[in-house]
Amino acid sequence: MHFYYLCARKTNPSNTMNTENRIIWLDWLRVCACLMVMVVHSTEPFYLGGEGSRILTATDAFWASFSDSFVRSCVPLFVIASSYLLFPLQTSTGTFFRRRLGRLLVPFVLWTLAYALVWGEPVSNLQALLLNFNYAAGHLWFVYMLLGVYLLMPLLSPWAERVGRRELLGYLGVWALTLFIPFVREWASNGELLVIHGPTGIPNAAAYPLWGEASWNGYSTFYYVSGFIGYLLLGLYFRKFVPELSWRRTLTIGVPVWLLGFVICFGGFLLRVFQTADAFPFEGSVDYAVGWETPWYNDTIGVALMAIGWVLLFRKFNRPLGTQDSPTLLTKVSKASYGMYLCHMFVLAKASGMICSWIGRGTEGRLGFWSTPAEIILTALTTFVITAVVCTLIQRIPKLGKWIVG
Repeated sequence: MHFYYLCARKTNPSNTMNTENRIIWLDWLRVCACLMVMVVHSTEPFYLGGEGSRILTATDAFWASFSDSFVRSCVPLFVIASSYLLFPLQTSTGTFFRRRLGRLLVPFVLWTLAYALVWGEPVSNLQALLLNFNYAAGHLWFVYMLLGVYLLMPLLSPWAERVGRRELLGYLGVWALTLFIPFVREWASNGELLVIHGPTGIPNAAAYPLWGEASWNGYSTFYYVSGFIGYLLLGLYFRKFVPELSWRRTLTIGVPVWLLGFVICFGGFLLRVFQTADAFPFEGSVDYAVGWETPWYNDTIGVALMAIGWVLLFRKFNRPLGTQDSPTLLTKVSKASYGMYLCHMFVLAKASGMICSWIGRGTEGRLGFWSTPAEIILTALTTFVITAVVCTLIQRIPKLGKWIVG
């Protein structure tokens, strides 16, 4: 997730810039992806709760699947944006890490400590931080992943500089095959993966071993070309080899690709829910939600297809809001998006409870069938506006603001 000033570079004509040398469509992408993250977290109360998994009505199951599937490619979009801007490196490795890590790590540490002190038991939370993020603030997993992607960028940059279209497509093809691995595991195990619970209670589905995996080896044939590395290569492919398309071609290609991905995610989640739940309300251990979410994994084909569709669409939004001589609202929010991501759960938790008490839940709510989507949308928008205002104001604090929100 690249939340900082965009570096000017010579790219294809779709990179329309203003006088700040910002790539406008990436500002649009980053701001919308930030809102998408908040929609994802606003949806969670409709299928998570109680012992871990809880869906009150079939209506909630439908809307949870619809809303979360619609925005599920938000995290891959951030990685694609980072790749588009930063990969291959245009500076030395040392300069790259000095510029990125300070603005990334300092706000992350501050907000990690804030969540650890406010949510849960502070002492145990702080002890756990030596090994991993605070699970009460689960969205912080993203920063750890991004650091891993950053570590690989200098290693792959010399190859990325000279790679040709066919060669890059070959590697993307191999990566595309890995997007089916979660479904292959599910099929091979008959949907009965062993779920192990760690000391924090967070489940870890024991993987059905594939292609070289064993109890003594987790590094299979496709381990090194799977996961978020594919989105890094995808961003590179868009920057080097995909020219700006007309609106007609954008819609002709992008809409079917996105719709196919959405159907896989939406139908996959909903099918698994109805295979599990004989009646509603349904409540069970968190293991059920782990299985339901399989089509939503970031390394699955549905999410990847939607990410491609979104990128094709956002590339057409290459005009700024306002004049080119002054920072626009879009630019300000885009610069603040990292801080918004870090702090938004504090606001969202409060907003969700208040809006839920006002609207009510399920078909018995004030709006009947539409109560659930209204609550999800209002929670996400309220959180987005509040965090945008707060983080843009913090950024204006001289010298200190950038170390708080990036």
